[in-house]
Amino acid sequence: MAKLLFIIGVICILYCLGILLIGVYGSWFFLIWGAGGLFLVSLSLVIGSGMWGRLPSGVRYAATGIFLLGLLFFLFIEGLILSGFGKKGEENLDYLIVLGAQMRESGPSRALQMRLDKAYDYLQENGDTLVIVSGGQGSNEPISEAQGMYDYLVGRGISPERIRMEDRSTNTYENLIFSRELIEEGASVGIVTNNFHVYRSLHLAKAQGYSRVCGIAAPSDRGMQANNMFREFFGVMKDWVFGNMRLW
Repeated sequence: MAKLLFIIGVICILYCLGILLIGVYGSWFFLIWGAGGLFLVSLSLVIGSGMWGRLPSGVRYAATGIFLLGLLFFLFIEGLILSGFGKKGEENLDYLIVLGAQMRESGPSRALQMRLDKAYDYLQENGDTLVIVSGGQGSNEPISEAQGMYDYLVGRGISPERIRMEDRSTNTYENLIFSRELIEEGASVGIVTNNFHVYRSLHLAKAQGYSRVCGIAAPSDRGMQANNMFREFFGVMKDWVFGNMRLW
């Protein structure tokens, strides 16, 4: 057990360093892999030294039980998140909502570009669908996410008359709240976002009263997928605890 924990801890630390060196991150969340890796390495040393075995059996059983229950709950939530990966939406929707992600000086981040490319393909195939690009301007962004998305789609040939901009939101919950103000009651809506983000986005929308809504899953960066899935667990927990969504 000690050796396994040590190996997993080292892998986590290396993953953290890899993200840092590649520089594809949009937040500092990935540092949790380094912190978690250091914790696991330290725990492996404690177990290997025999300290764990000297603890009262009741303490060891309780700690093991709590860990296993937590792990099962984590895997359950990750299973729910995975359920959104295959969402392809429906044809001839009235609106798409493209959820924002980080804008850089050079243009959309990789995650945002994948969302926009997915939206572009849909708009090309469904000529009457309008699109709402949703996202405000963060402190580390040169322009609002909505403006950046607008510029990208227009640059690829999408008519400006088909695009609506929502540039006030700061998170997914607000993306959907403010975008709904631009949509007629009863209109059909497809939410375009990266695959790991579809489950939460759909359940937030349903909780806000979107009556005809579906998800459209864009790809995500494979190297960042583990980090994105882990971060999304906390996103789901936050919105569930604050009553913004139901788990099913």
